[in-house]
Amino acid sequence: MIELLAPAGDFEKLKVALHYGADAVYFGGQNYSLRANAKNFGDDEITLAVKMAHSVNKKVYVTVNIVFHDEDFEGLSDYLKYLDEAGVDGIMVSDIAVIELCNSLKLNLEVYLSTQASVLNEEAALFYKDLGVKRIVLAREALKEDITAIKNKTNLELEAFIHGAMCTSFSGRCILSNYVTGRDSNRGGCVQICRWNFNYQDHKKNHLSDNFSLASKDLSMASYIKEMKDAGIYSFKIEGRMRSIYYIATILHSYRLLINNIGNKKEDDAYIRFIHNVLKRCANRETVPQFFNKIAGSDEQYYLNSRIELSNQDFLGIVLENKDNIITIEQRNYFKIGDEVQFFGPSIDNLNYKIEHIYNEKLERIEVANHPQMIIKIKAELPVLPGDMMRCKIFDF
Repeated sequence: MIELLAPAGDFEKLKVALHYGADAVYFGGQNYSLRANAKNFGDDEITLAVKMAHSVNKKVYVTVNIVFHDEDFEGLSDYLKYLDEAGVDGIMVSDIAVIELCNSLKLNLEVYLSTQASVLNEEAALFYKDLGVKRIVLAREALKEDITAIKNKTNLELEAFIHGAMCTSFSGRCILSNYVTGRDSNRGGCVQICRWNFNYQDHKKNHLSDNFSLASKDLSMASYIKEMKDAGIYSFKIEGRMRSIYYIATILHSYRLLINNIGNKKEDDAYIRFIHNVLKRCANRETVPQFFNKIAGSDEQYYLNSRIELSNQDFLGIVLENKDNIITIEQRNYFKIGDEVQFFGPSIDNLNYKIEHIYNEKLERIEVANHPQMIIKIKAELPVLPGDMMRCKIFDF
């Protein structure tokens, strides 16, 4: 069995994640989480989120994975007890003191080791297993042989990232953001300074460029899902608590299809190429496998004058209703009569359609949908459901 784990930066994203096939979701509370700039969840919202997820047999994990300073422990015991009482299935932690505190409180929820602990070897994994950790969220830098060795030695549940942004540093070890801006990336304040442009000089301090960055390309493991499963990965994790609902839906939908088709004939090169094209168009940075099959090198990084990040307007709308062959859509980007579009959702793979007519809310014909979030209607016999999304057509495989 495989778990597909999705980010949920707020309630809207939580609903999208559950709708689009996530087996579990993770998010942070108002404190102790490494995504301080996300909306995150208050205590009452955590309770509601757990009830919502459990009602559809999904799990909820909460991040408690900052690097703790002494003052951060104030109120932590009460918070952990609350998470336990709320029915949270597991928490992700990085600090040994927090693990010990969870043990002393005898909580029912499971304790998972965050990727911030940077576990890359079996001895470290055994150390945390002895502390009572039930799952290791592996360092993003783990090679396939590292994963296999850790699984064989510990038999712990292993979780690994399959898609999203990479940290230029080892996760949990970056101090550049703090040094330059005073915002501690290891306590939730990362400003992604590795993606800033810097002045570039040669060894003689001759100015060469104003466009040097240290950024890693994004991660995509779409071609390696079966290999990851065979290596011992149980939970396949998507990064992106601050990403859009379209991003979350697209990434989840794509990986859900890949996971469901492991070992099937549909998992061929042409199909993988199509999925890669979908994933590539969804975000604005290049993606590579990074460390899974080799030590990442210069081809996995952005350096001098090599970074181009172009956004697109592929996300055209979200289906609100489909009744009597009239599909009601909330528009998100411009489209017009004659455009070729594609619907996708949990119950459909990818459904192509050419726009023949567009109607406004009064069922009056219009030529274009050009007002953000306007409500439009399409008359068509299509098996789409509320929550399905419409995008620009992406080439078939």
